[in-house]
Amino acid sequence: MPSVTPSTLPDTVRTEPIGPKILPLPVPAVSPEPGRTVRHAVTVCAGGDVMLGSDLDTLWAVRRGVIPIPDPDSLLAPLRPLVEDADVVLLNVEGAIGEGLVPSKCRPGSTTCYAFRQPVAVAPALRRLLPSGAVVGNVANNHAMDAGGPGFEETQQHLRSAGVQVTGADTMATVVVTARGDTLAFLGFSTAQAGPDPRQLEAVRRHVARAAATTGRVIVTTHMGAEGAGAQRTLDADEAYLGENRGNAVAFAHAAVEAGASAVIGHGPHVIRAVEWYEGVPILYSLGNLVTYGPFNLSDPMNRGAIACIAVPPLGTATRLVLRSTRQVTPGIVAADPTGRAAALADSLAALDFPITAPVAAGSGVLAAPPAVRPTPPEPR
Repeated sequence: MPSVTPSTLPDTVRTEPIGPKILPLPVPAVSPEPGRTVRHAVTVCAGGDVMLGSDLDTLWAVRRGVIPIPDPDSLLAPLRPLVEDADVVLLNVEGAIGEGLVPSKCRPGSTTCYAFRQPVAVAPALRRLLPSGAVVGNVANNHAMDAGGPGFEETQQHLRSAGVQVTGADTMATVVVTARGDTLAFLGFSTAQAGPDPRQLEAVRRHVARAAATTGRVIVTTHMGAEGAGAQRTLDADEAYLGENRGNAVAFAHAAVEAGASAVIGHGPHVIRAVEWYEGVPILYSLGNLVTYGPFNLSDPMNRGAIACIAVPPLGTATRLVLRSTRQVTPGIVAADPTGRAAALADSLAALDFPITAPVAAGSGVLAAPPAVRPTPPEPR
């Protein structure tokens, strides 16, 4: 697969400062239908992969001369200003959470196998990222079962006990109620053992349609695709990594939108990918690494991530989003990136991969729906 690196991107790459707070869209007040609450625009801020130190592998830290198990709150602190205006924060929990002995996942001598399990303190730290709102942790990914099946269950228990709502454990949507009483659903998918399979498109449509019929607004998230610097492009075809079929992200996202998704948010490739507005719905094909304290390759562009904030209205779909760019420094210390490089990458890659449905960059990380696919605002009831 062709690679797009900072040195080969078009000369028109934009590098605005980090994006502004996203304001709720002007929408008419509506009366909720039976079984659902839809009154206000709900701002969802989502990030990519989060791994806050692995107690299954501390040797890498000794080799690099860093703290093996850092304080998770200190690692998350730089992200708090980037999500403070959110009603809900969605993060991909890249690894199990727990303690104690577990069977070894990796064979001796393997150079491509990694086992991640985060300390128990990570769960409440994730919840404290947004004290005034809801935090949703996606466990549909290829590291959620690194401590085995019992470890997968333990991970969910720790998250729920800390007040973090869990999605991706099964095919049922996770319904979140905001502080203002609005409801929306979250559905996680993964090509790994954990989570519903995004390659089964008919099942994807069924799961998303069921959630949309219940809550009206559904945020779909998926962990799929090839990995690394050579995986920045998004092609409408099956992708493979280390001999595994990692699915067709475009086919999956389009199926989810057609079934009623309000937004589709991807992660897994460990790099930023394009943004597309398909049938008026935002699709973020990969948000990259957000904060990954461990043996991750953080050379450019794997050190680039973003927080995507979307105001989802009670009727219709969002018409813009804000990408707040981040950058990691080994061993995974994250900071806001004032150059806006991740947003520029997403914009430039969109122009290459989705020239018709690519967003319109409006400056400061704002990516708006192109006029050709922008939905007509709904009429007041």
